[in-house]
Amino acid sequence: MKFAALTDPDDIGRRFLARLRPGRDGWLTAGLTVVLVAVALGASALLLTATGASPGDSAAAIWKGSLANTTGWTTTLLNAAPLLLVALGACICATAGTFNIGQEGQVLIGGLFGAWVGLRLALPGPTLVVVVMIAAAVGGGAWAALSALMYRFRGVNVVVSTLLMTFLAIQLVTFAVSSPWLQETAQGSSGIADAQSNPLPAGALLTGFGEYPSLQLNAGLFLALAAAIGVVLVLSRSRWGFKVRMVGLNPLTAKHAGVRVSALGGFTLALSGAFAGLAGGLLLASPASTNRLQTGLSDNVGWDGLLVALVARNRPLIAIPVSFVFAVLRAGGDFLSATGVPPYLVDIVKALLVLAFVVPPVLIDLFRSRRGAQPPSAPPAAPVVPTKMEVTA
Repeated sequence: MKFAALTDPDDIGRRFLARLRPGRDGWLTAGLTVVLVAVALGASALLLTATGASPGDSAAAIWKGSLANTTGWTTTLLNAAPLLLVALGACICATAGTFNIGQEGQVLIGGLFGAWVGLRLALPGPTLVVVVMIAAAVGGGAWAALSALMYRFRGVNVVVSTLLMTFLAIQLVTFAVSSPWLQETAQGSSGIADAQSNPLPAGALLTGFGEYPSLQLNAGLFLALAAAIGVVLVLSRSRWGFKVRMVGLNPLTAKHAGVRVSALGGFTLALSGAFAGLAGGLLLASPASTNRLQTGLSDNVGWDGLLVALVARNRPLIAIPVSFVFAVLRAGGDFLSATGVPPYLVDIVKALLVLAFVVPPVLIDLFRSRRGAQPPSAPPAAPVVPTKMEVTA
């Protein structure tokens, strides 16, 4: 894999300034997004009022639980890391034109593989935690690869299979933590075993920086940020990334250019699952968690990470601040639930914000199509292809 050579500084500056000028379409999309975000926040306030809660008190509770002190910041950053990893995998997959919506199950399978390795290998601390993270990534990637194989050999739709594999993953983890020979916790003095695994040894846990009550930074956050930078560089500056973008834009052209479209689509799907599995490893090995495999380990991180990618419009760099916003909602939402506000209202607020960010481009295209005009920057219509992964290598 080769990275394209960097150009001279003047050329880099011109490209940067060009990106700061979004043009008419960019300003229209941004303005409509601001309006819809305001509408979403207004609708959220109305819902809170209808349930008997005060919008101002609710906003204050979210602030207090996420950003008001070092404890809130620590919780927010802990939530941001796995969300960002899931979103990065979704961005890679969507760039290649393949859509993975089974991240919730892939997070669980990553936790299952990580727990299995962490509880059965006697390795020194730093080595063990690295092996646990690798095992989690391999588990999530292998689980997503099953959907790619089902499509390749049986023609099963990828969107449907990745979604349904999530429910299978939940049942598999439930079976694992309920079987003494597999992952169930050892029986205590009472002779009763809980439906969870034993805790990971100390050597399998991620380290942190800082101590309570000061700000604590988990090593997983640095791992997620490094992964984001790596994904950006690979997709934008490497030959492999160019092939991925080519397949996503026009698989037929990519095939004529010599790209193995089917293999590349399947690999990006597996890679997306690997990022989700790595997020499961972070949830398992985080010092702030129970460090046990449980059926509720994923805690909707897979679904929220997919929403982060949607709001970021599959741009890895934009996914960084968006994942932070969703982490604020998760951390503040837990604090808000403790005040008596129904927890599902936080999910409704997230859904409204997702719609506010995703809908504007659709509305603009719909408006133009009704007027019979094509977008100025739209390329000539490409031949209709049933789906991105249906083009065989």
